[in-house]
Amino acid sequence: MTNVSGNDFLNKLYTVAYKLYGIASTQSNRFKKEWDENFAALNVEPHLIRYIKIEKEKFLTDIDYRIRVLNMLKLSFDDGFNSIKSLLTVLYKSYFQNSDIFLTNFNKEDQLILKYLVAKEILGNLIQYNQLDHETVPLKYNILARNYFILKFKDQTTTEILDNLKKINIQLKPNQLKTYMHEIALDGFITKIKKGNSLSYSLKKELELSEEAKKNYNQTILKLVEWPTLFYRSYYNIRELNVTIDDNSKHSEFLNKVLQKAATQGIKACIDVFKNIVEYYEKLKEDL
Repeated sequence: MTNVSGNDFLNKLYTVAYKLYGIASTQSNRFKKEWDENFAALNVEPHLIRYIKIEKEKFLTDIDYRIRVLNMLKLSFDDGFNSIKSLLTVLYKSYFQNSDIFLTNFNKEDQLILKYLVAKEILGNLIQYNQLDHETVPLKYNILARNYFILKFKDQTTTEILDNLKKINIQLKPNQLKTYMHEIALDGFITKIKKGNSLSYSLKKELELSEEAKKNYNQTILKLVEWPTLFYRSYYNIRELNVTIDDNSKHSEFLNKVLQKAATQGIKACIDVFKNIVEYYEKLKEDL
């Protein structure tokens, strides 16, 4: 953890805020472009990250303006979450639901694989997002996404799968899980293994598209499927703020406790850090 003065921290905070503004602007434009190219016929709009303009001199000198910008950035973290949710919603509730473009580009076998593959690529990569949202993607796709690589290398019991799902806040009873696993087995992706009274599962078929489907996937929704992971890893990363204020300015102890959390990547950490930095500046404003 680096030691900095209060003024150095303010400059660092501006740098991070400006970085976030740049990522939000670039990634929102990219997301909207790919969305329009793939989902125009579905007549649905994405949730985009709000536009945030940051004036450097004003940010550094005007505490009210600084608080407004920081609050906007805090809200933009929610926007990012809702952008990913809007993508998963349109994929699983519109695009995969017999849309003409989906049916035209993929045969029946590849259609089924793609529903599982997209869940693995998005939810499998975004554990923190997956901890917060279990409603958008049908649960059977999420269950395989969460356990795909484990099942690939080692048989898993019902208890082991349940314990793994608890880590992303999915609470199921054994009979409920067995029902979902039965559906996944019927789809051809896992095998049930019975040993006496115990039941375990192994991966039967990998999530591999046909060559024709791969080509169509690469030319259509691949960039949209990759977008959440690329966006998440860049936007929800404010580790530059993991510093210690080394002067005796007011409320520095409070701020230092807040900035320790900046070392953790993810939505919840970013919202919490910015919420408390706003509180810090509100405390300073009261002292003026």
